[in-house]
Amino acid sequence: MKILVLFTIALLAAPALAQDAVRPLVEQHCVECHDADSAKRKLNLDSLLGDDVTKHPAVWEKVVRRMATRQMPPASRKERPTEAEYATIVAALAGKLDAAPPKPGRTETLRRLNRAEYQNALRDLLAVEVDAAALLPPDEASHGFDNMSTGTLPPTLLDRYITAAQRVSRLAVGAAQRVPGGETFRVRPDITQQERVAGLPFGTRGGAAIPFTAPQDGEYELQVRLTRDRNDEVEGLHGPHDVLVLLDRAQVKTLTVRPPGKKGHDEVDAHLKFRLPMKAGRRELGVTFLQDSASLLEHERQPYESRFNFHRHPRSAPALYQVTITGPFDAKGPGETPSRARIFTAQPKSADDALSCAKKILAPLLRRAWRRPVTDDDVARFVPFFEEGKKDGGFDAGIESALSAVLVSREFLFRVETPPAAAKPGAVYRVSDLALASRLSFFLWSSIPDDELLLLAERGELSQPAVLTAQARRMLADPRARHSLVANFAGQWLHLRNLDGITPDGRLFPDFDDNLRQSMRRETELLFDEILSDDRSVLALLKSDHTFLNERLAKHYGIPGIYGERFRRVALAPETQRGGLLRHASVLMATSYATRTAPTIRGKWILENILGTPPSPPAPDVPSLDESVVSEKLPVRQRLAAHRDKAACASCHDFIDPPGFALEHFDAVGRWRTMESGLPVDAAGGLPDGTRFTGTEGLENGLLARPENFATTLAEKLLAYALGRAIEPHDAPAIRQIVRRAQAQDFRFSEFVTALVTSVPFTMRQNL
Repeated sequence: MKILVLFTIALLAAPALAQDAVRPLVEQHCVECHDADSAKRKLNLDSLLGDDVTKHPAVWEKVVRRMATRQMPPASRKERPTEAEYATIVAALAGKLDAAPPKPGRTETLRRLNRAEYQNALRDLLAVEVDAAALLPPDEASHGFDNMSTGTLPPTLLDRYITAAQRVSRLAVGAAQRVPGGETFRVRPDITQQERVAGLPFGTRGGAAIPFTAPQDGEYELQVRLTRDRNDEVEGLHGPHDVLVLLDRAQVKTLTVRPPGKKGHDEVDAHLKFRLPMKAGRRELGVTFLQDSASLLEHERQPYESRFNFHRHPRSAPALYQVTITGPFDAKGPGETPSRARIFTAQPKSADDALSCAKKILAPLLRRAWRRPVTDDDVARFVPFFEEGKKDGGFDAGIESALSAVLVSREFLFRVETPPAAAKPGAVYRVSDLALASRLSFFLWSSIPDDELLLLAERGELSQPAVLTAQARRMLADPRARHSLVANFAGQWLHLRNLDGITPDGRLFPDFDDNLRQSMRRETELLFDEILSDDRSVLALLKSDHTFLNERLAKHYGIPGIYGERFRRVALAPETQRGGLLRHASVLMATSYATRTAPTIRGKWILENILGTPPSPPAPDVPSLDESVVSEKLPVRQRLAAHRDKAACASCHDFIDPPGFALEHFDAVGRWRTMESGLPVDAAGGLPDGTRFTGTEGLENGLLARPENFATTLAEKLLAYALGRAIEPHDAPAIRQIVRRAQAQDFRFSEFVTALVTSVPFTMRQNL
């Protein structure tokens, strides 16, 4: 309480204290290492003490952050500021910096939609579901997120967008094809297909639930192929097995596969080729196997859960390899689909009415696609495309052609923020309501604004703080926000997307498969989703008395009594050693090597993503750990000791490694352990502020001792994601304001969002 009072007094008297109280403290604790004679540290505070703090915001914001997290002076120094002195320095400097005129920063005038935004925009514009990953190349990430693309569009990428637009418009309109098209859906090879797959009936095992959009009513040919081993023999085929085919969860076909005998395996699945009638639109196709009642006995004899590696754990039953869908054959027209209902809001009554009808269709589509009101001249740009398509294939073909042109237009593919005509270079101005609508929708939904948001922007009402806050809360309650923020924001902030590229060493972790990988990811996603949906304190991410488990992950954690593939909320006993993010296998595996834990990587992850104080990159001449000269039988701490003995390495590793060492009770795939290499695990760790502890609980308590540090990191990550640019020193005052507002409401997630969307960086812009 005493420290809080001191902090408040210091904040109110910030300008005076910046000179009267802060300078002696800085001279006492900082200048010895950061003066003109310490050029190697690239920070000379001595020369800045006589200037106004606001003249050097980048330097003093760095000081504020290091002091707020108690990283400076280093914990090794005998004489460090008291808590009251820390509070005085931080509050005084922050108060002075916050009082400076706000700077919103510069966002790119043109920002291309990334794959997730492109896919979601097509869903909300045309009611059509596509897999953008199959249409477009991966997006490059910058500063931790992949939504920071600029206005460049290389010719090769433009070709991909043109091809994608043609395919999407054909699918949405339901246009007839000259020849039947085909798609192949392949199951990952490292998936164990011993249990029921979500979305398929109980009593089945393995296979896949495949989303498929049928462009027209008609017949579609399916060809099912089973997984084979390196000898081209069907794996796990020791007896007859029933293959079930389902369409929209209704069983439509049952076929049987049997061991081939002397004939060989070439013809085992040749008869799994047939045609099914399908209605146009989004369909759910399922291919699976009838559950063998003897599988329980097989599990008792072979306790490993993994069943995909024929070297160690061969499949005990057949598995699905791929499904190819070709069609339509004998097409009967586009049918009645949500896409056609969204597009064809008018129909021509005669040939003379076709053009006016096309304009009535294109105008609302353009308004939503371009996220602004459109004029007759805007619509007229696409009339030649309509006329050309209509000439060859009639009215629907004309709409398809015009729609393809819309989907490759600059105004659809790019988010355009045009400055006011009178704005001079460097001028600060409030973004237009239409630009604000796009900022808000792409932040929360990774998609285009809906009609309500767009209408408010067109009326000029959205920029009113109360209206903007109400819209942010409305959009947060929409399932699209939960899906987007979990998959796109949390997936990148917490490195969950990296899991697909990580495969632990099969010799050391023989029971690992993709089923476990996806279960790890889902646990963390559900915890973050709970924070959003229940509007809970974000601190529950760090420490929680419950988690979300299915049978596969529960067995991995050694938690009994959890059965089935369904995830459910599970209250945790202390002995389970599970709970918050730092105990999740997803985070622990994403910060490990394939063969062992990596305290340095884990420590760096904590410093970057939890404390928000990333370490400096290593010098180019610093060697990495030479594993060849260190015995693999030694615990990781002792292996790293050889590296830390080098003076060039020790200074950084003394800062990075201690938080990672606190997690050493968890191995490279997130399992709890008490022994490593025959010795008790040493989980003694610490934080840069000098706090020392042992184990994960000590680390969690150390982080939660100053919750505003984690809140600041989250606010920075959210702001970078929302703006699509790196965080700059001039953003710090806005970030502190976001944190203060959230702290007043127990750090609830919605408070971060509403404070962010009404902040200076989000609502204003500096002209380039």
